[in-house]
Amino acid sequence: MHLVSLQSCPPFTTADGSTIREVFNPRNSALLNGSLACATLQIGQKTTRHFHPKAEEIYFVLKGRGLMEIDGERVEMGEGDAVAIPSGARHQIEALGSEALEFLCCCAPAYSHEDTVLCDDETSIDN
Repeated sequence: MHLVSLQSCPPFTTADGSTIREVFNPRNSALLNGSLACATLQIGQKTTRHFHPKAEEIYFVLKGRGLMEIDGERVEMGEGDAVAIPSGARHQIEALGSEALEFLCCCAPAYSHEDTVLCDDETSIDN
């Protein structure tokens, strides 16, 4: 068994601009095909619109509110909400409200910068 404390995971900024603490991935656990991270976006911050050619993702909101956009469809998310993001789907999330947005991100295969393709700014959530 491998128990990890979130606070022991060093934060880093992903290719899309979010700050994450990667809890499990194939490099630090027995997992072969996935990863789990806790992501944080500050008030008003949003990720760069992007997609993953290989990875599927699940976002699960722990705290705060966010505006999620997947392939042009937008929905507001809050604590306890989850969304599935298929591989290849263009997506972006923005923190709304008066507190930071914290969410779990589960990826299969595991997250990698190399599997993140950033989209043009004109296709962002603002337009």
